[in-house]
Amino acid sequence: MALYIMEEMPDIHKTGERILYPRFAMIEQADFMSLVQKITDTSGFKPGEIEGILKQTALEMAKLMANGCSVKLDGIGTFTPALALREGKEREEAGETGKHRNAQSIVVGNVNFRVDRNLIRKTNERCFLERANWKSRRSSQKYTPEQRLEKVMQYLNEHPYLTVLEYQKLTGLLRTTATNELKQWAALPDSGIDTSGRGSHRVYIKKIPKEQEFV
Repeated sequence: MALYIMEEMPDIHKTGERILYPRFAMIEQADFMSLVQKITDTSGFKPGEIEGILKQTALEMAKLMANGCSVKLDGIGTFTPALALREGKEREEAGETGKHRNAQSIVVGNVNFRVDRNLIRKTNERCFLERANWKSRRSSQKYTPEQRLEKVMQYLNEHPYLTVLEYQKLTGLLRTTATNELKQWAALPDSGIDTSGRGSHRVYIKKIPKEQEFV
């Protein structure tokens, strides 16, 4: 049995509508050995055998992705490596006279995962939900959306990027609300906010006007 709550989305467009969406009330993390034990309980393999297979699978996946391959595991999903600049390195500039980056400046910055639809289906078949008898903590209402956006732009005028954690400190929003609001602003062409990086490495930066992109 899993508990869920209904959480309110921030109304940054000021439509006056309260948009609610469901999310798990609590997400617990099962570690590596918990998974090993679960497989042991439902198979004829010994824990040491399962642990060895899983660790070797991870190693072989790393080798394949290091050679530019994506790895598809039927029933689980597809893992695809993504490149990024080393920390502290500037972006490559367009044109023959622009700064160019060599291989030493580039690293595998992330591994993107696209879930297999069968995994979603199997998870849903085994998911029995019950509404939690408590409500989620509300984010601070100290600032209006407009004031929060102004705070973001002021921060980006003085810093190269903004993280979700820093935005929480600036506004008093809870993490989920802060993340959703930043994503929505970044998706608006006239917000002045853009993104850099992916997944857990995503940060928010000041959007460069198109007329200045290649200046």
